[in-house]
Amino acid sequence: MVNEEESWVLRLLEVGRALTQELDQQVVLERVLEMAREVTGARYAALGVLNEHGDGLERFLTVGIDDQARRAIGDEPRGRGVLGELIEHPEPLRLDDVGDHPRSYGFPAAHPPMHSFLGVPIVIRGKAWGNLYLTEKQVGSFTQADEESAVVLADWAAIAIENSRLYERSEHRRHEIEQAFRELEATRDVAVAIAGEVSLDRLLELITKRGRALVGARSLVIMLREGDDLVVQTTAGHADATRGVRVPVAESACGEVLKHRRSERISDLPARLRIPAQEFGVADALTALLVPMVHRGDALGILAAFDRGEARDPFNADDERMLRTFAANAATAVALARSVESERLQTSLAAADAERVRWARELHDETLQGLGALRVLLSSALRREDPELGRRAMSDAIEQIEREIANLRALITELRPAALDELGLGPAIEALLDRHHEQGGLQIEADIALVAGEDARLGGELETTVYRLVQEAMTNVVKHARASNARVCVAGASGQLLIEVRDDGVGFDPGAREGGFGLTGMNERVRQVGG
Repeated sequence: MVNEEESWVLRLLEVGRALTQELDQQVVLERVLEMAREVTGARYAALGVLNEHGDGLERFLTVGIDDQARRAIGDEPRGRGVLGELIEHPEPLRLDDVGDHPRSYGFPAAHPPMHSFLGVPIVIRGKAWGNLYLTEKQVGSFTQADEESAVVLADWAAIAIENSRLYERSEHRRHEIEQAFRELEATRDVAVAIAGEVSLDRLLELITKRGRALVGARSLVIMLREGDDLVVQTTAGHADATRGVRVPVAESACGEVLKHRRSERISDLPARLRIPAQEFGVADALTALLVPMVHRGDALGILAAFDRGEARDPFNADDERMLRTFAANAATAVALARSVESERLQTSLAAADAERVRWARELHDETLQGLGALRVLLSSALRREDPELGRRAMSDAIEQIEREIANLRALITELRPAALDELGLGPAIEALLDRHHEQGGLQIEADIALVAGEDARLGGELETTVYRLVQEAMTNVVKHARASNARVCVAGASGQLLIEVRDDGVGFDPGAREGGFGLTGMNERVRQVGG
């Protein structure tokens, strides 16, 4: 048999076990109030939470009073009267009639009658955190046993509240770490893209996808400034805006964000945006977060995120901070990508100009001079009026014309070999190597193994790229290496293509360009096909 005292102890142990397993602080407080009424027989229970100075109450929770009565009572207590006594002296206080206490102020007109009173402090780590108040015991007054039960319950509540506070702090910290990790991951992806020198279009696509995931937006649009407009470049998520849509800087909220270089959270999108949301492909969007992309003081464009999560909640301060940091990194990436594209264009133009100069020199030094010599030969024969001399001159002229035809054919072949179109890459390379052997006596070993099947062809752009690489490499060998032997290997397998040109010449300095763009042009060709 379990006596009454043992039953009381077991009940308090069950209460403590239930409280300490709960991690939600609000639920802990509500359970404390209900259990306090149960173990003491009180009709009403309240819990006051002290303010940060410890001289008043910032929260006041009650059970036993319905909502209508609570509204009629009016403002919540702030810690005066008998409640203030417990705040100033945090120790148990038990009264048969609360109205008899010297500090009692009485109750508001609509307040239910209360006589018996029991109050105990809730102390966490030696510091008063709040107070538990019990009033109007249903049978008689509160006893010493009720007081002891309330004290034990307050101790359990202190442990449970401290556990919930530690849990909340750990959850907050975990949330911060997850946010930091998402920021780092997004920044890493952009940095990897920069290191890989991806195209601007591919970089912008990556920025929109990572930015959208970072803040949990339903849609994200990136716009870059072009003159007096912001131009939609790419979108992610539910947005279906068409690339190239232009938004005037002077007449839009986006333009203001760009102009002032200050991000903005918008909770009422239709009222603030000024321009119909369908312009961005997000006609049903409700909220937005606009963040400028600024690089070295220059506002390049805008990241516009719309609707946070499937519930379309407004974006918060953490979202703004994360996207602002991300936008700064994205702006740096965009500026660098633009710089790389500009540099590549300049290099390509310079290489093309150098190529034209080379062809002009070839035509001048070979063909034009040969035609000039032919003109002198025929003019000289014509003036002498000697039939025999005329015949020899005509014979020499024919040979000269044949040589120039051969030279022109060689130039035309170098510009675009017919074999490349008609027969494919392998035969075109072999014909190229044969010409170098015949013209310069260079011994060349060729190993051309592209793909399985005689009829298999690579794409036109790739075949042209490979041919030009071998052509330029062999030109370098002939002009600079002073080599006797060379080996050319072009092998394709497992989705990869390897081009290798070796010779036994004197070598060269890769850093010495001597006004030419051969290696630069080769490098650019490789990059353009993803090599």
